[in-house]
Amino acid sequence: MEKAMGKIMTAAAETRAAAGTMTNFRWKIAFLIFLISFVAYMDRVNLSVATPVIMQEFGFTKIDMGFIQTCFFASYALMQVPGGILAEKFGMRKTGALAILWWSVFTALTALAKGKISFAAVRLAFGLGEGPVFPSLGAATFTWFNKHEKGKASSSILLGTFFGPVVGPVATVALMGLFGWHAVFIIFGIVGIALAWVWHRFACDNPADSPYVNAEEAAYINEGRSADSLKKAVAPWHKFLRSTQFWAVGIQFMVVDYIMYVFLAWLPMYLTEVHNMSLKSMGFWASCPWIALMAMVFLAGFVSDKIANGSHSEMQYKMRTVTAMAGVAVTSLGLYIASHTADPAMNIFWMSVSLGALGFAMSASWSSVISLGGKYTGSVSGWINLWGNIGGVLAPIVTAFFVTNYGWNNAFTATSLFGIIAIVAWIFVKPGKQLVPQDK
Repeated sequence: MEKAMGKIMTAAAETRAAAGTMTNFRWKIAFLIFLISFVAYMDRVNLSVATPVIMQEFGFTKIDMGFIQTCFFASYALMQVPGGILAEKFGMRKTGALAILWWSVFTALTALAKGKISFAAVRLAFGLGEGPVFPSLGAATFTWFNKHEKGKASSSILLGTFFGPVVGPVATVALMGLFGWHAVFIIFGIVGIALAWVWHRFACDNPADSPYVNAEEAAYINEGRSADSLKKAVAPWHKFLRSTQFWAVGIQFMVVDYIMYVFLAWLPMYLTEVHNMSLKSMGFWASCPWIALMAMVFLAGFVSDKIANGSHSEMQYKMRTVTAMAGVAVTSLGLYIASHTADPAMNIFWMSVSLGALGFAMSASWSSVISLGGKYTGSVSGWINLWGNIGGVLAPIVTAFFVTNYGWNNAFTATSLFGIIAIVAWIFVKPGKQLVPQDK
């Protein structure tokens, strides 16, 4: 009966929206979310692409560069939970804008670094600033979209994060060729500062307060949602921390992000060192796995919403678990095969299969954040990003250790084995069961 009533209410909301002239400003917000996550990951991949040049200029070792990369992830991870709390207490608009501004300033300041300590200090500050961004974007996906649009809304975050590494290598190599590596960071710092203003200008904490959203769109967004769910509130962490689901969704994301950050931090260096690619050639081939990841994330978001709007909507939660586990399994297998493939073209193919399959786990993770967290999506976003960036802290330095002591192939083989942890963790996530059921 409850499901039937829910479908009737949804159909009624859609009929009212169709009868009126509903604005669709929420999809402009989705595009803005995409742009912010895109630039955020461009700013991360820029250092990876510039790594060979920076290492040569400053005499850094792989361990040095791993340490510099880890400084960003350490401070970024530490700011995830506080960032989620800030987004819920002060609103995603102010929190997001300040975070984007902060990270962009320190992106530009990377160009002024003169040695290992100054690089590390700038990247540490960069991570502190970027920390609250994704909790703010996660809160926006809950606030700005109808419950049947969560898959596509979550994909806007993920597509941006993965489009950054697609464009990043090519754009960074081109800018380095024209202006040198310093200009890369200055240019993208300026772009980020502009985005901070745009976010503050257009991303209201409540869609109903936006002058670009009419009554029909606001009603459609909030269909089936209580007024209480839009109030600013701090999450009940004492309940969250006693939940097996809460820990499981964090742990699986640590592994998923660890694997992704191995690609992000070291794939450009791997291609130039093992396959003797030029910077120009590497810039193209390093983007292929990220194109595969984008395609799979888009497909996963589309299928998720299709199931959510179908006659068997409850199946979406089981499907998230199944596709996430299968995705991680294929990721691990593909990475293992790639690490034992000497031919450059086949190596890129299996790297693309590996990273592409990870998209199913990524999409399932972010969709589950919304269904698990509800109005506390900001805090749950911060929680999984905390764990994800523990993986980010470990990935650069652990991979550097394995490469230095055991070679690239063994480093990738070890990475592939971590997938087992994520597969087991997904058994306990149970994405259809909200962490705090009384908060609808």
